[in-house]
Amino acid sequence: MSTPHNKATSGQIAKTVLMPGDPLRAKMIAETFLENVVQFNDVRGMYGYTGTYQGDPISVMGSGMGMPSIGIYSYELYAMYGVENIIRIGSAGSYTKEANLYDVVLSDSAYSESSFAKTAYGYTEEIQLPDAELTAKLEAAAKHLNIPVIKGCIHSSDVFYHGDTAVTFQEINRDHHCVAVEMESFALFANARYLKKRAACLVTISDSLVTHEVTTAEERQTSFVNMMKIALEMAKE
Repeated sequence: MSTPHNKATSGQIAKTVLMPGDPLRAKMIAETFLENVVQFNDVRGMYGYTGTYQGDPISVMGSGMGMPSIGIYSYELYAMYGVENIIRIGSAGSYTKEANLYDVVLSDSAYSESSFAKTAYGYTEEIQLPDAELTAKLEAAAKHLNIPVIKGCIHSSDVFYHGDTAVTFQEINRDHHCVAVEMESFALFANARYLKKRAACLVTISDSLVTHEVTTAEERQTSFVNMMKIALEMAKE
C-alpha cells in the first residue's frame, strides 16, 4: 500500500494526523508527547510516526514547505491511508501588531492567490475553509488548557521572497483581513473539501512583518509547544 512518497503499510497511520511543515518538528512531537511510537515513513526525509497520546492513537508527519508539498502528502493520507482528520500545526509570519511572537493563531479561513485549488479541482474561490467542527474542537481545547488563541484568516502564499512590485502584506491585511501568512493551509483545505475529509490549522507566530522580530530555526523546531498541546488535547477526544 506504499506510495512514491510514503512507505507506510495499511493500518500504520491513525485516523487523526498532526502535520507540521518541518519533519524534524514531527520527530520532536513524537519523541516528546507520544508513547509506543513507531516510525512509518522516512522517504525523502519526510518523517512520519504513530503512537498514543493518553491512550489514544495519533500520528504526526511532516508536510514540507508549500502547497504542492502538503498537497501530495495530505492527499495520500486521506485517499490511500484512510486518514479522516489532518491538523496542520505550523509557523506563520504576523501581518498585525496584535499577533506577536509565539502567539497561536487558529485559522477560520485561508485566502490565497494560488491556482492550486482551481488546477486540482476546478475550485475558483480565493478562500478555502477548514472543517467547522474540528476548528470548534481546537478552540474548545485551547480554552480548556487556558491557552489564548487568535482566530482569523490566514494568507497562504506560494511565494516566500517578493520583488519590489509585489502586493504588500499591508494591502493583503487590509483587503482580505489576513492576520498572518504561511504557505500550506489553502491546499490542505481544498484537498479535504474534495475528498470529503476534515482539516484544520493552528499556527504559531515565528516572525513579524510589522516589527521585524524573528525566531531561530531551532526555536521553531522545539519551542512551539502551545499549539502542539492544543492539537493533542483535541485529538484525544
